[in-house]
Amino acid sequence: MDEPLKDFLTISYNELEVLNKEAKKRRIDNFGKPNNKLESYYTEYLKKETRIKAVTVGFTDLEGKFQMLDYNKDYLLESSDNLTFDGSSVKGFTQVSESDLKLKLDWSSFYWLPSDIFGPGKVLLFAEIYTSDDMPHPSDFRSRLRTYLHELYKKEKYLVMGANEIEGILVEGLDAEMNFKEETGFKLVSSGGYYHSLPLDRLRKFIDATAEAHRALGFENEKDHPEVAPSQFELNYKHSIADIASDQVQLYKLVARQVAEIQGLTATFLPKPIVGINGSGMHTNLSIEKDGKNIFYEKNGNVDLSDLGNDFIDRILFKASAMCLILNPSVNAYRRLDPNFEAPNQIKASAVNRTAMVRIPLASEKSARIEVRSVAPDANPYMVYYTLLRVGLEGKKQKLHKGITPRTKVLPDDIYDAIKFLKRSSFMSEILGEETKNKYIALKQASADRCPKALGNKVKRSEVIFHHEITNQLLWNEF
Repeated sequence: MDEPLKDFLTISYNELEVLNKEAKKRRIDNFGKPNNKLESYYTEYLKKETRIKAVTVGFTDLEGKFQMLDYNKDYLLESSDNLTFDGSSVKGFTQVSESDLKLKLDWSSFYWLPSDIFGPGKVLLFAEIYTSDDMPHPSDFRSRLRTYLHELYKKEKYLVMGANEIEGILVEGLDAEMNFKEETGFKLVSSGGYYHSLPLDRLRKFIDATAEAHRALGFENEKDHPEVAPSQFELNYKHSIADIASDQVQLYKLVARQVAEIQGLTATFLPKPIVGINGSGMHTNLSIEKDGKNIFYEKNGNVDLSDLGNDFIDRILFKASAMCLILNPSVNAYRRLDPNFEAPNQIKASAVNRTAMVRIPLASEKSARIEVRSVAPDANPYMVYYTLLRVGLEGKKQKLHKGITPRTKVLPDDIYDAIKFLKRSSFMSEILGEETKNKYIALKQASADRCPKALGNKVKRSEVIFHHEITNQLLWNEF
């Protein structure tokens, strides 16, 4: 029998899990230190491993869409200090007249990839975006988040931990979002609800395959299950340092979409793809450690949180409307903020009320945290963590309450109000930068202007196909 022409690297899921957990440990152990050792470690590996054909390099645009390109392995090793790309093709970065940008590889973010999801012979690295004069680009919030995390660690010895509970909905058909029709809407794969799924039905098969891939990527899974809405899913995994948590959000959604595609389905992360059932969120959990101790926790403190934890909540509530557009970045997201469907639209904190913007889970010292429930699954995860941290640690306090509060103010009803709140916030200009804030608002306004102003009781085609995670280059050019 003839030998196969191709001999690219394929690794079993069990071995992938070991490799990627070891890589994550190296990354955590190296936090706050230069990346030189990890760069040497992985470049040596790439030189020796002849079965790798390409390195997938991932980065994120201003709105949060994950972008990828593949570099031939040998070319990447030769040119890793000068990887350029056309920034004018990525929303929120540069104009055509000044389009050349650079990708700076984060060697600590190395992943071995499941070959049935990504193809054989590939590994992945995340990258940060730099300008042509070798400065971090202000629209790249991965770079900005990592810089801020390292500053906090250097100045205060703070280690920011995060975890995201990401919901999505599985619907019939390939490219169901691009082919969306108002008359028929999305067709659900399953009519079951919370925890309800037969062992081998299509929703369960999708969840199982996605969880297996996440586990292989070193996510350290904890549980996975159907959610409250029919055809809705959520896969939970271990918390980690906030930049790792943000990378995992991008990989979580990418893998889910690809698994669904393989199965002839679509995994959608629209916040509210179907009216009349619960929408999807991305509950964002945050805590801060110092010298190995969770400093958000204080036994017998207000709701067992320290003053730092309570003040953090207070500042978030005070700036809730101003940062709502960052946490809920699409026209469709404001359908989700409906109190009739357990939506977290009330600007208050609570240990039990799931319609509160911030929940304080019952916890021990190890697991004490705050849970920001109003984050949509289509938000830029790096921008979300960066904004929550800057607001929670540096913003003004109201000094009217701590932790649990009886306030009943609510978040903006639509994207237009959210744009107004962000526009007039001087503090958000301070933390985002005026130019970046205006770029972001302009992108959100452009999307809003292509949709009917009133949401109504029916999901519109425009709010789906012009969504920032769905729109392709052709549609974007038609804007």
